[in-house]
Formats: sequence, C-alpha cells, structure tokens
Amino acid sequence: ELLCSQRYSESPNLRSYFHNMSLVEMVQNLQMLRFGNRFFERLWSHNDIQSVILTFKEPFGTEGRGGYFDKFGIIRDVIQNHLLQVLTLVAMEPPPRFHGPDAGDLVRDAKVQVLKAISVLTVDDCVLGQYEGYTDDDGVPDDSVTPTFACIKMFVNNPRWHGVPFILKAGKALNEKKAEIRIQFKEAPAAAFMFGVDMPQNELVLRMQPNEAIYMKTNVKSPGFSNEPIQSELEVNYNTRFKDNINPDAYTRLILDVLRGNHAAFVRADELKVSWEIFTPLLKALENRESPPIIYMQGSRGPAEVDKFIGDDYKRNKGYVY
Repeated sequence: ELLCSQRYSESPNLRSYFHNMSLVEMVQNLQMLRFGNRFFERLWSHNDIQSVILTFKEPFGTEGRGGYFDKFGIIRDVIQNHLLQVLTLVAMEPPPRFHGPDAGDLVRDAKVQVLKAISVLTVDDCVLGQYEGYTDDDGVPDDSVTPTFACIKMFVNNPRWHGVPFILKAGKALNEKKAEIRIQFKEAPAAAFMFGVDMPQNELVLRMQPNEAIYMKTNVKSPGFSNEPIQSELEVNYNTRFKDNINPDAYTRLILDVLRGNHAAFVRADELKVSWEIFTPLLKALENRESPPIIYMQGSRGPAEVDKFIGDDYKRNKGYVY
C-alpha cells in the first residue's frame, strides 16, 4: 500500500490524495493565525508553551463497522494520519510562501522536517483503551485487543520545541463530540506571588468540531469586591461572526484543491514514509499483544489512567466552564 501510494504521488501528472483533517477550515486558518499575527509567532516555542494537546472524540462506537475497524484501530484510523497532520502544521517552521505554484512543496518540506525530529514510539509512550461492549459488535473477535481509544505523548526534538509534550488523544464511545487544538502556555511569571493566589494558565484553543471557534483563555478580575482571578475568553465564533460567509465542508474543499492543483494540504510520499516509521514499532507491539487496552465505560472521558499519564504536562482549571 505504501509503495503504491508513493509511486502515484511521485508522478508529475497524477497525485494520490488523502482524506485528512487538514482540509477543515479551522486547521487551515492556523497558518494565518500563527504567521499573520506578530504576537503569536513570538510566543510559539518552548519558552512560552507548556504543552500542545490535539483531540478527536466521538460519542458513538463502531455501530456495525466493528469488523472493518478492528483491522485498523484508532491509531491508524485517526492519530497516525489526521492528528499527526495537524501536529506538523502546529510545529513546522515558517515556509517561505503559502501561495504560488511551489507553495505546496514548501509547506510539505516544513512538515517533513517536523516528522524527522520525532522519535519512534513505543508502548511506554501511550495509554490505550477499548470501550466496554466493543467486542459485541458484528465482526469483532471476542478476544480483540484493538484499541478504540489512544492517548500518545511525543516530542519534537528541535530547538523550538525542546521539552514540549505533544499529546494526541482520540477515541470512540466517549462523552462528547469534539475536535480541537489546545495550546497551554506556561504560568505568568511571579503572578502567584503578586496576587497572592494561583493564577490559571492561558490557553489558545482552536475548536474544529462542533461549532468552529477560536478562543484565548485569559485571566481577568472577578466582578465586584472580589480580587480573585477568573478565566474568560477572547473569542471568535465562526457561526456568529461569519454567519453570512460560505464555509465549505472538507470534501468540497478537497475537490476544489484538486481542480486548482493545490496540494499543500495533502500527504507527499516522503511525509507518508516518515510518519509510518514513527508509528510502526508501536503498531507491531500492539499486534503482538504487548499492551492490552484498558476497558472504559461508554460515555466516559476514556481510561482513568490518562490523567496520571498526562500529569503536570497539562494543568486543568477545574473551575472554568466555556
């Protein structure tokens, strides 16, 4: 399959196109948000960012598709292609151009450099889960160890991202439908001493599903006589702010990009090869049943062990409600 994809994608007259989340408006907007605003690019490194979490959650299970899904699992189905594509766009160095006939290769050159800086994954780099009742679906073996949930931690080993964990989470039969990019910034220097209370950490969130939005979690003073900090949002909601604009779905955009010869959003052969090199040792270990998945309840957030696995890489503000 890989050799076939590589042969066609290297043809000058025919390219292999892949369905992926980089076609979603919000992910493509990341390029404009990051490189078109002076203050974001200044903050975009290990100096200010504590962690990056990429999430894809579905509230339903395989629902009759278990026989097909069981051959691939959540890592191949979502993480190795969709979320890894998003990671490269978050972490890549600035390409010379985002427009013009050579822009596609310039962007993909930058994405490949990110992938080459990621170490291969092992079972120690993840928490795997399988929702209760998965093996009851048609075509799923009773002893299946195929994960329907995965949380993977990886690092981009270059000067910009040294020490910053990139956490990729995806799962089925969870508590909500959600796809988002969540960037948590480090604590404001000396803020806890100055104000006498712990200060919640800022976050930039790009929500792709449901209801596309961009918001920055910021600290403001509580109204009235209290001096306690409270988190609020600087927000752009696409459904209200741009309600009169046409925002095509992913497949419409895919077809238009094909017609225009715009291939920046699609996977090139070398990118595909490196991405498989990162994940293949982990996938082989799972096929050898070296790390059976943890059973989790349908409608939950996934295995409880995930919170311990993430640890202090992400500090949740439990009092905040979006």
